[in-house]
Amino acid sequence: MRYRRRDIVERAVEVLDDYGLADLSMRRLGSELGVQPSALYHHFANKQTLLAAIADELLSRPAWPVTGEWADRVVAICGTLRDALLAYRDGAELVATVHAFGLGARLPHELLLAALADGGVGPVAPAAARTLLHYVYGHAVDEQTHLQATAAGAIDDDPRDVDDFGVGLAMIVAGIQVVGATRS
Repeated sequence: MRYRRRDIVERAVEVLDDYGLADLSMRRLGSELGVQPSALYHHFANKQTLLAAIADELLSRPAWPVTGEWADRVVAICGTLRDALLAYRDGAELVATVHAFGLGARLPHELLLAALADGGVGPVAPAAARTLLHYVYGHAVDEQTHLQATAAGAIDDDPRDVDDFGVGLAMIVAGIQVVGATRS
């Protein structure tokens, strides 16, 4: 059976969610699709381009906020990103890595830059967008790792009582407002 690029990415998302990033290999994906791993290279030059396509797919699924006051929009974009990262096993690690390598996962950055530009934060917008992404990625990786380790019995810990994501995000947005006002 011939697979299209889209079919491969869809199945790769399922493999990621079922087995995790460490077990998402070209060999496993080929086996899941009933093809030789070499057949996947017709669609993807290497595993990194496949991972970038998976990350972009995960980020294409939510409805992203594109209207509203800039600060509210920034908070909504960050919340949407966090939810997208946590929706799939190892989603946070995958998307953060793809973004760090500059291979994809650009949509949240572009949306944040647009919102920050609307807020008139001026020349600090690129640094502000990167700071927001680092916060969301780091928080989501920490959250996902904690949940998975607890579920696997690797750590004996209760689920965290306090969700401090919103508080930390509010601090960053307030800082952007202050720094943006002084540097404009």
